[in-house]
Amino acid sequence: MTGAAIARSSRLHVGLLLVWFVASFGIVFFADSLTFQVAGWPFVFWFAAQGGVVVFIGIVVTFAWKINRRDPESAVVDWPGYGLVKRKLNRRFAGYVIALLTFIVGLTLAEQSGLSKAWIAGIFLFSTLVMYAVIGIRSRTADAAEYYVAGRRIPAMYNGMATAADWMSAASFISLAGGLYLQGFSGTSTQAGGLAYILGWTGGFCLVAMLVAPYLRGMGLYTIPDFFAARYGGRWPRIIAALAAVLCSFMYVVAQIYGVGLITSRLTGVQFEIGILLGLGGVLVCSFLGGMRAVTWTQVVQYAIIILAFLIPVSWLSYKQVGNPFAPLAYGQQLEKIATLERTLMDSPAEQSVRTEYARRAERLEQKLVDAEQALQTERQMLRQQLRVTEEQKSSDGLATELRREIAALPKDAKAAQEYWSRMAADYRERAKPLGGMPAHSKPFAGDARGSQQEQAESETSRLNFMALIFCLMVGTVGLPHLLTRFYTTPSVAEARTSVAWSLFFIALLYLSAPALAVLVKYEVMAHLVGQNFNDLPAWVAQWARDPSLLAVSDVNGDHILQFAELRMGPDLVMLASAEIGGLPYVMSMLVAAGGLAAALSTADGLLLTIGNALAHDMYFDGDANKARAMRRVMLSKFALLVVALVAAYVAAQRPAGILYLVSASFSLAGAALVPSMVLGIFWRGTTQAGAVSGMLAGLGVTIYYMVINVPWVRNNFGLTGTGLWWGIQPVSAGVFGVSAGVVVTLVVSWLGRPQQAASGPI
Repeated sequence: MTGAAIARSSRLHVGLLLVWFVASFGIVFFADSLTFQVAGWPFVFWFAAQGGVVVFIGIVVTFAWKINRRDPESAVVDWPGYGLVKRKLNRRFAGYVIALLTFIVGLTLAEQSGLSKAWIAGIFLFSTLVMYAVIGIRSRTADAAEYYVAGRRIPAMYNGMATAADWMSAASFISLAGGLYLQGFSGTSTQAGGLAYILGWTGGFCLVAMLVAPYLRGMGLYTIPDFFAARYGGRWPRIIAALAAVLCSFMYVVAQIYGVGLITSRLTGVQFEIGILLGLGGVLVCSFLGGMRAVTWTQVVQYAIIILAFLIPVSWLSYKQVGNPFAPLAYGQQLEKIATLERTLMDSPAEQSVRTEYARRAERLEQKLVDAEQALQTERQMLRQQLRVTEEQKSSDGLATELRREIAALPKDAKAAQEYWSRMAADYRERAKPLGGMPAHSKPFAGDARGSQQEQAESETSRLNFMALIFCLMVGTVGLPHLLTRFYTTPSVAEARTSVAWSLFFIALLYLSAPALAVLVKYEVMAHLVGQNFNDLPAWVAQWARDPSLLAVSDVNGDHILQFAELRMGPDLVMLASAEIGGLPYVMSMLVAAGGLAAALSTADGLLLTIGNALAHDMYFDGDANKARAMRRVMLSKFALLVVALVAAYVAAQRPAGILYLVSASFSLAGAALVPSMVLGIFWRGTTQAGAVSGMLAGLGVTIYYMVINVPWVRNNFGLTGTGLWWGIQPVSAGVFGVSAGVVVTLVVSWLGRPQQAASGPI
């Protein structure tokens, strides 16, 4: 590009980044003041749920269109017959979509003709896994370029589709709508609201498009650590980048494999741990055999399943409730109804009786905590006495069995009792609050900016956590290795820019519908489920209540009527049960499960491939370009992938923290470790090797420290007092401090190094 073109490009960058900043942080920051409505929508709620996403798409499309016009050389594709190949791909994909729809319709008709649920579930699981396996086997390769970057032959639209499937993980498909259901706009002072994920996970693509993707593609690399080796030289930048890639990707992949186990066990009825192993086979057959080539085309077909599985239930619920199947346009009508229902539930005497009972239970547990050891002994003796009397009188075998179960469930010692009762007391205190502790759905932030001093402080903390989470998700998006590697696979730099735009478009189809699903399910629960007799509850309630982490109902006040506070829905249930909540056929429930499985598998594929490549290509072989060793490097990558998959499966089987938390934490790690030195290395030639290494270590160190020091058992074991939080920001957003530390340290160390070339501008 000429000097004038570079100047115009710089102005375009600055202008679009300014628009991005206002759309990301400016409007939401003043959410408490912008309380007016537009066309029946609360303006800030609409902007955070939809308007911001539309602006982000406009930014990415504008950037790709203008830069590609100004830089025609970047559009040159060294691939004869490229246009013909794209037309063939279009015909094949259209045929696949038609076949998929025919398959769904055929199973629906078979269900109406009497095909059992077990057969339907088995057919769905078998068909999808076999399809992924066939793609993996047909795409098997030992060629380095094909294994690492799919031969750089993936057209922009299909790479965008694969990126969307890679991106829309179990967190997006399974947990996002549930987070919005439970947290609404604001969340609480200690947990950011669900709409922060919508803004954060879409706004980050603006930064990917303008700051990273085209520059990385132009260097013709294989992995993200390759960039650090090429830009800074030496061994340490590559090794630290590879370790950071392994760390954040491993945390991310554990969440995906957890989702795989959850969905597979739902499809087959097997135990959760067996479900993990079944789903893991589907992951390995693609990424192990064919690397990026197999993963890419598997993700393209998975995207179609994911988007159909999400849009069909939400469209049906929208049509059922408001007569319009276009949920993102229609669900605003239900927001005001939910606000009315929330006020009704807060004032309901029946709801207040449930809250009173929860408060009483909390007080009873708090009394036990005064002398936990004595309380535990007293309770154990009382239960044993009741069991002895029951056995002597031979009055009820069922009662005796229940008493034995209660004795076995008692904590083993006073310490365990104290921990358990403390946790239960806090849970009861939370459920004793209005709406079971859930915030009002459309309320911008917790607390009250115009209320008491305590309410103002709570509002400010809620705002800080909301903005911090958005920042971490956006910057983390720029640093996620499995995402950035996807843009290595396009045939040209211009296609990489266009591919980011396609990616955001395909992602937005789901992200614009997730807030709608949360609102529609909440209305269905508040308006139709609450108030029913326990004997008349729909069948899906009893089915899902088998897993208390997903759904729990109990007649707390003894009136045999379900109150809202007596119902607890886990975040994963909102999407997984959406078809049943809407009254759709069982086939649609299995489609939702297959969509969740596809979302988890697609992301797990990309993450495991990234980890295997980081261990083999970047750390062991250090990027050796010898052709003879290239095949050995590919084989070692496959072996490393297999080992990591098994380790991740073991960790996921322990049922760690929720999917959404694990995924969010990995964004903080990726952003803090990789983004400062990567972006500065692209745009400032003065960034030195010492600056990059110091910045990466500082960012990663601060982030890990902040996360670890705020783990409850760490604080308890080391006798740490207070919350340990800085300005009230939660550990999941530790990247705020890590990124800041990384930027400052990289700049200072590079500046002190007095580099010979300190010119600004892209490398």
